[in-house]
Order: sequence, then structure tokens, then C-alpha cells
Amino acid sequence: MRIAVLAPISWRVPPRHYGPWELFASLLTEGLVARGHNVTLFASADSETAAHLASVVPTGWSEDPAIDPKVAECLHISQVFERATEFDIIHNGFDFLPLTYSGLVRTPVVTTIHGFSAPAIVPVFAKYADRSAYVAISDADRHPDLRYAATIHHGIDTDDFGIHPDPGAYLAYFGRIHPDKGTVEAIDVAERAGLPLRIGGIVQDRDYFAELVEPRLDGDRVRFVGAVPAGERSAFLGGAVALLHLIRFDEPFGFSVVEAMACGTPVIAFPRGSMRELIDHGTTGLLVDDVDAAVEATSTVSTLDRAAIRAVAVARFGHDRMVDEYVALYEQILAGVHDR
Repeated sequence: MRIAVLAPISWRVPPRHYGPWELFASLLTEGLVARGHNVTLFASADSETAAHLASVVPTGWSEDPAIDPKVAECLHISQVFERATEFDIIHNGFDFLPLTYSGLVRTPVVTTIHGFSAPAIVPVFAKYADRSAYVAISDADRHPDLRYAATIHHGIDTDDFGIHPDPGAYLAYFGRIHPDKGTVEAIDVAERAGLPLRIGGIVQDRDYFAELVEPRLDGDRVRFVGAVPAGERSAFLGGAVALLHLIRFDEPFGFSVVEAMACGTPVIAFPRGSMRELIDHGTTGLLVDDVDAAVEATSTVSTLDRAAIRAVAVARFGHDRMVDEYVALYEQILAGVHDR
């Protein structure tokens, strides 16, 4: 198949540290190329891929303040749709804005919905439901007003992760520093449990970090390590007693959750959003209702079998499984198109 993958251009593909949508685009693109498909990746020019690369900006706008995000995104999205006749499928991994072009082309469009930033964007998805096949990244994130072609959980390259030779020195937090992600709750749990905490991620909410997180950092028991590059992620997650994922919103998916499990590291999480789909309670982690229960869980989570946790992650969240499911969906869509 001739496939266009439209990635976001906030970060490079694959991202150097943060960029979950860009990571998805990279894993999908490289998997499709490995299967012999003719793939064009629409991403920033510094992206790395085995596919054909089409770019309108030298780097992601989050990495270069001189780039105007809206201008770059308009040029970026229009490029793929102006070339629509070159492709059998356009895979939109960008969000809702590209849908406004979908009615102007005959090429089928697949849209992976990475979540809903606000209720206000749902009418855009609803308007173009007949022009794009929607994929949810978890059953929990399916919106009741939309029709979906499939639910396909994200996959990761599980070979990039492994069981740490000497795990259990600290608790880990890995994600955006933002109230939604429960950074302060993770600090509370670690302090009450008497365990060190290592906080990894980018600061998204600077006021939250300055007012509620930074004053509690001591460089020893509670340490902020910043963004964790891809090559260091296995050691960071694998060395932890557990990953604390005490989210305060209904998260559509959690790359950090499955990455931790691929290291054999159990996850202690609030059961919101997709967490019940990703975590097998009592096997790959513990689902808890509040901070008190999370503190208690830190004393029992070490009894979980790390080899079994990794085995589940490899079986359920490998990127090969994800790519195969998308290829099957493309074939189904194209068969329907040709039938008409």
C-alpha cells in the first residue's frame, strides 16, 4: 500500500525525550516500512525514518521558538492533502484539524484519536465522521457521540526495555509535570512510604512546578531528573520499586505505564481512563482509589513477579501487534472502497 502518515510537528519524529504522538507516528511508520509498504512520513525535517520524509519545517515548533506553530501546521497539513492522489491511505495522527481537508479528497483517511483536549473539539470529529475511519486508543476513550472503526492500543518497542539487574531503589514518577498527572500526589506517597522518589518528565505547568513541586525537592529523597531520553528510559523505569501513576484525569492511554511494565516494573495507579485496560490488578500493578491506598500498595507491590509483568507487556503492547492491527484496518477500508 501507498501510505501517508501525518505526524504532529511539535517535536521531532521519533521524539528525543517527550512527544507521545510523535512516538506513535514513528513506531507505526517504521513498522509499515518493515512490512514492505511504500510510506511517506509527513514530519519535521530533522525526523529520522526509513520512509520517505516530507517536511515544511526544519524542526518541531516546541524545539524552535522562531517557528510560528499555526503557520507551520497549516503548511504541514495542506501538504499531505495536496498530494492525496499519490496515496491509497492517509493516516492522520495529528488530531482534528486535518479532518477539515478530508472532504476535499477521495483518498480514504484513518484518524487515530489520541484523546480530547476539550469537549469543544468533538463537533469537528462528528462533522467528518463519514470522511474518516476513527480509531480509539482505548475503549475508555471512546466518545459516545462518535462511531469508531476500531480500538487499537498503542504499542512500544519492547526490545528497548528490560528487567533491571538490581531494581527497587526508589519510586518513579514519569510524565508531564502537571496537576492532571499527579506529581504532588506522587511526592506525598513517597514521603509517607519512606521511599526516595525520582521525578522524570518535562515541566508543562510552570506555576504548578514552582509553587507545589519545586519547594519539596531536596536533591536526595525527592529528586527531579528532568526529561528522560529514550536511551535512558529503561534504566530509569527498571530501577524503580514501582511507577506511581496517580492521574487526576481520564487518561486515554499511558506510554509510561506500558514502558514500565516492559521493564518488569509494577505500576501503582488511580483507576481512571484507560488504566483498567492497561493494568492487570494484582499481576502487573495495583489499582488504588486514593493516596492512602497508594501508600499501602508500596509495601506490597514488590511481591509481584517482574518477569511475569514484562511477559504480559511484551504480549499485549508490542509495536508489531499495533502495526498488524492498523494494516488489517487499512485493508478492510480499501476493500470497502474498491467494492463501491
